[in-house]
Amino acid sequence: MSIRPTLKTAGSLALGILAVGAVQSGLTLAMTPENGTAPDGWVPMPNPADGRMTSPPLPANLAAAEREHLETFDVLDFEVFSNHDWARLSESHARNIRVHFPDGHYTDGIDKHIADMASWAAWAPDIAIRVHPLRLAKENLTAVMGVMKGTFSRPMPDGKGGTIAPTGKAFAVNMVTVGIWNRQGTMDEEFLFWDNQTFYGQMGVA
Repeated sequence: MSIRPTLKTAGSLALGILAVGAVQSGLTLAMTPENGTAPDGWVPMPNPADGRMTSPPLPANLAAAEREHLETFDVLDFEVFSNHDWARLSESHARNIRVHFPDGHYTDGIDKHIADMASWAAWAPDIAIRVHPLRLAKENLTAVMGVMKGTFSRPMPDGKGGTIAPTGKAFAVNMVTVGIWNRQGTMDEEFLFWDNQTFYGQMGVA
């Protein structure tokens, strides 16, 4: 699968749209401040990919379903994705899920999504997401910021039948996942956003 640079600001746009809606509806944001709390209650966060961020507690005013969705998503990233435990993906993903990627393409079905993620782990065996600095939920919609880290340590398929030689360089990329959830507590549709130019630049293949 090719994830070459295409969309550079889509993650910020998607998160911004949901954040505006959250503000309009009075939703509390689950985020990590940098150093304490400013007098007006707002402290800008540093770059999450720098490694200084932690996952904040979930807001107290979430509806039961909203809390369940965010908790399920934490398990998805911190346990399933980070441990490459693909057999558990059905805990968060519907069988016929559609997944949209930063380069504009999408895939249908959980089996295809598992194959894609397994291919990432093949060229970056340590790939993981272990922190969610910002988490939003409103009814059946969630938006979660994560930091995807790993090392390009094994050959990567180039999408043309060949491979790209590993550079041994580490990457730490801010990403946003927007999910649309069903009544069974799994996602019917998932939108993944990150800056591919930064991603490939850190790996030394841009």
